[in-house]
Amino acid sequence: MFKARMVEYMLRLLALVPLPVLHAVGSACGWLLYWFPNDFRRITRINVQRCFPELTARQQRLLERQALQETCKTALETGYIWFNSTARLLAKVKSTHGGDLLQKAMSKGKGVIIASPHLGCWEIVGRYLGNRYPITCLYRPSREPDMDYIALLGRKQDQTTLVPTDATGVKQLFATLRQGNMVGILPDQDPRYGSGVFAPFFGIPAKTMTLLPKLAAKTGVPVFFVFAQRLPWGRGYEIHIVAADSNIVSEDNVLAATAMNKGVEACVRQVPQQYQWSYKRFRTRPEGKGNGPRFYPRDRNT
Repeated sequence: MFKARMVEYMLRLLALVPLPVLHAVGSACGWLLYWFPNDFRRITRINVQRCFPELTARQQRLLERQALQETCKTALETGYIWFNSTARLLAKVKSTHGGDLLQKAMSKGKGVIIASPHLGCWEIVGRYLGNRYPITCLYRPSREPDMDYIALLGRKQDQTTLVPTDATGVKQLFATLRQGNMVGILPDQDPRYGSGVFAPFFGIPAKTMTLLPKLAAKTGVPVFFVFAQRLPWGRGYEIHIVAADSNIVSEDNVLAATAMNKGVEACVRQVPQQYQWSYKRFRTRPEGKGNGPRFYPRDRNT
């Protein structure tokens, strides 16, 4: 618990730092990550090269550097998002695109599913939506329970409830939707072994969750992709809300997962440098388990 407390105090200190300063420091840290061999650079480089083959080598390198800078901004702004007042955070949301679509869907009283990918500042998406609607978000518990304490402390604010990725959590998601409320899920995590299907993401087969499409199909509620784009120089964020393709509720699991990945990809292509390319999205391969090294080989030079 001592370690968790120290991390909490550090995050609370970061919450006092102006956002432009945090983003400037994050940009500098990302620049350093780009120039020295490390796993963040290695994984980001592989993902960018595989997902954007149409770019020149120079364009790929630029995207890699920008992505690493955004990754560091994500790390440094977490405390700012978790431990600042709602009023101060909402002042950083400079505009919202598609908010009328979400409001109209919620007004029908049937509930809504939010798919928020690891794009831009996904932490502020939870604070933004939780201020407006009761929302139940699915989260994957940490292997360190003490560290979970901090994440729950930062995320369970306003009207936000968090439930774990287990049978009990899934039941709570169904209950939330039956009450006409909102559910939030990160759609782009590699699901645990034994679940999910392979569907194309940037033209590459990616292990993809089926929970979100099945949840939408069984309840008949609409799905929206939501992400918060960082604005330059720490000026704040823009919220983007986009309706999902109708195929996301297909009875064919692969077709539904493909529609979901297509929606995530469309969001990413708007601001590709702000996606979490340092994550091993393609770690699990169709050939079987444990083939990660073949997609993400280790190289002392990267």
